[in-house]
Amino acid sequence: MSDSRSVSSSDDSVSVATAQPNVWRSCRSGNGCNSLALGLAPEASRHWQDLFWLGVFVLHLVGLGLILGVLGINRFRKKDRLNIDKYTMRFLENQAGLTEDFWPLYAVAGGVGTLLGWTWLLLLGSKANQLLKVSVHILTTYLAVISVLCFWGKQFFWGVAFAIGAALQFLYVISIIDRLPFTMLVVQKSMKMVWSLPEVMRVACASMVVMLLWLALWSFGAAGVVASSLGDGGRWWLLAVFCVSLFWTGAVLCNTVHVIVSGMVFLVLMHGGREAGSMPPNPLMKSLRYAVTTSFGSICYGSLFTAAIRTVRWKIRGFRSKIGSNECLLCCVDFLFNLVETLVRFFNKYAYVQIAVHGKNFNHSARDAWELFQSTGVEALVAYDCSGAVLLMGTILGGLISGTCAGVWTKIKYPDRVIMVGSTAMLMGMISVGLAMVVVESAVTSIYICYAEDPLLIHRWDAEFFNQMSETLHQRLQHRSARAREVLTHSSVDGRFQETVSV
Repeated sequence: MSDSRSVSSSDDSVSVATAQPNVWRSCRSGNGCNSLALGLAPEASRHWQDLFWLGVFVLHLVGLGLILGVLGINRFRKKDRLNIDKYTMRFLENQAGLTEDFWPLYAVAGGVGTLLGWTWLLLLGSKANQLLKVSVHILTTYLAVISVLCFWGKQFFWGVAFAIGAALQFLYVISIIDRLPFTMLVVQKSMKMVWSLPEVMRVACASMVVMLLWLALWSFGAAGVVASSLGDGGRWWLLAVFCVSLFWTGAVLCNTVHVIVSGMVFLVLMHGGREAGSMPPNPLMKSLRYAVTTSFGSICYGSLFTAAIRTVRWKIRGFRSKIGSNECLLCCVDFLFNLVETLVRFFNKYAYVQIAVHGKNFNHSARDAWELFQSTGVEALVAYDCSGAVLLMGTILGGLISGTCAGVWTKIKYPDRVIMVGSTAMLMGMISVGLAMVVVESAVTSIYICYAEDPLLIHRWDAEFFNQMSETLHQRLQHRSARAREVLTHSSVDGRFQETVSV
């Protein structure tokens, strides 16, 4: 959000942030108070949402599964088993291979990604902060090294792409270096919450098993494409379509876990602890049932857009804060920033918490979450936190490691397929590691929603953490007010100067 839009409510928000927690109970949304009083919205009040996107996703999943199976079987142990090559004769450029030539290479990527995800989950309670710090600082170096290796292998396009990625990552880390202490505090408290919920850990592990099964089928079909007699152009187009599908499928699974975890965290915070007598029976099954039935269409819809928009927003926000006095560049970046911020209103990760709690459709949930943050001033705290970006860095690092392992083996056996196998293997690794990361990210988003809805929930859970969040929010709102006054003063001085010149 721009600073000028936050000025009008900054005084009220600052007083709210410093008030006693029992004064700051609000009912801004139509059913907010009911949800806080009763927990998750009852099943009778929930309806199937975004059914169109649910149908599209299911049809896409079934259709793509059949295509992947056909393409994999066509080259399995026999060239052109299903006699498909007669339809692609004009595209023939390379000698055909077999599916089993490349399938083990993808198995390495899936295995490494799953192993990294499991390792991260096992170290969640004790070493996760250190792992996140390592991923933040080592990602730039890793991207730079891969860029050098691509140039050495005469892959100039990919070398330039990874070099640009390393430069952008370096600039972004510099831009958020002062936010990392608060970010790590939020992540640490979120891990405390997650570690106290063994059911959540079981959900994460089960989701990784489900994803591994889908990756086995996906890599079987992708290996059949790489081994096909199509030319490189045809292979790349097919793999691009498959990668978009894999990204959507992985995002849907991640966000399904997100909704389940958010529902669990909300219940724990609302009832004052996992062992509280007021906790409903089988809360995990209740949250799971909502996520895979009435709310699944909203999850499919939001998964198409949220990840890409969030990534662009983080990058633009980091550059915007470091531009300085270059008015032309600042104007251009502000235009892009406001455009992305508008999209964020409709596609943000906090919508999934509203979906878990209230059972609304995605757009309604996204709008309500954003309005909730604005009305309380918590948006300033959310904008200052960069836990999502830090977790994404860990996910990208895991994908790069998986892609590197598969790429090295491919370089030894099939040097002309390194980029093709390595890039798709990197996506497989990112999705596997992302399933582990989403557990903590879900806890972070739930904490912010609960803090905006009713800070008593956070105060009752961890009073010290509540005080730290309130103090940081107070500082951020003061900072925004000071910047807005500076902008207004600068504008008035320019106006007087122009009047003097005209006279």
